[in-house]
Amino acid sequence: MRRCVVCHYGEIALKGKNRSFFEKKLVLNIKEMVNYAEVQASRGRVVVFSEDEFLEEKLKKIPGIVYFSLAEKVSSSLPVIKERAVSLIEKESFEKFAVRVKRADKSFPVSSMDCAREIGNEIAIKTKKKVDLTNPDITCFVEIAGQETYIYYKKIRGVGGIPIGTGGRAVSLISGGIDSPVASFRMIKRGVRNIFIHFHAYPATSKESISKVEQLVKTLSSFQGKSTLYLIPFNEIQKEIMINTLESLRVLLYRRFMMRIAQKIASKEKAKAVITGESMGQVASQTMENMAIAQGVLNIPILRPLISYDKEEIIKEASKINTYKTSILPEEDCCVRFLPKNPKTKGNIFDVKKEEKKLNAENLVKEAIFKAEKRTIS
Repeated sequence: MRRCVVCHYGEIALKGKNRSFFEKKLVLNIKEMVNYAEVQASRGRVVVFSEDEFLEEKLKKIPGIVYFSLAEKVSSSLPVIKERAVSLIEKESFEKFAVRVKRADKSFPVSSMDCAREIGNEIAIKTKKKVDLTNPDITCFVEIAGQETYIYYKKIRGVGGIPIGTGGRAVSLISGGIDSPVASFRMIKRGVRNIFIHFHAYPATSKESISKVEQLVKTLSSFQGKSTLYLIPFNEIQKEIMINTLESLRVLLYRRFMMRIAQKIASKEKAKAVITGESMGQVASQTMENMAIAQGVLNIPILRPLISYDKEEIIKEASKINTYKTSILPEEDCCVRFLPKNPKTKGNIFDVKKEEKKLNAENLVKEAIFKAEKRTIS
């Protein structure tokens, strides 16, 4: 069945002269994510017509939509509006109701307040229910937009934010843990398309971390659409670091190599930043000093959307976006292999660079990228 849905946005309305750019991106994103969709921007809203059986679930996850409503589209004639409003609302169970009218088209001959009064009077007569503008059981919303009017009574929350593609592209370092998928989601919600990078130690470890990350990326793809995932073998780099460098600096050296590889892939994918799930002070590598040393090899920005989050906040959001249950599944993570017993919590950049001279960083990075596997996940 072809349904009509009215989608409302938030921040896009504040974009001034750039508003049409954001609207067009939102329309394109809905067309990409929803099957059989006819989508149009209409006077401060986006209207979707579709037969997609998963329409509501998909719209809930499209960044840029603050809320949406299954609506009835009628002609902008007050007698027709009154008739259809009664027909729509009388099917519901309620004692008190309100009517809210918006006129996107101010040329409509009746004011919003007078429209609401007439529609409300009609509903009260036909249903024998009372008007209560302060604490209604149900609200009938009427939006008059030119020759069409949309009537609905239920608002469904969307993800909010701004449309994918308006914030550019970034590479996101994604592990099988709890934090990095949430960090990716936070940037997706800000309009940034994520290209995912996962470092693994297969065949020295099992494929569990790869399987987990594929599932996590699939979940995140429900918010941003089709995604690219790079699987980077990291075992050889870890072995070289373990054999040739100071144990206490291993974690920092791992992170710097990951950043080097991320930057190479960012250049290849025309991405402008690196995203990580780091949170201040959570582990040894996430002190202010160590984060500065790790990002020192980059010449593009590093984005840390979770930097001030505590673990409880991250877990709460992971549960909300449906990544938590996947993230807590057991795995053999490359990041915990060869960990030092006493890692430096406040490294010294001169010591780190001294240890790096013992390694052929350029060749190690080049070899890891050559062996990388690129996958498309949706």
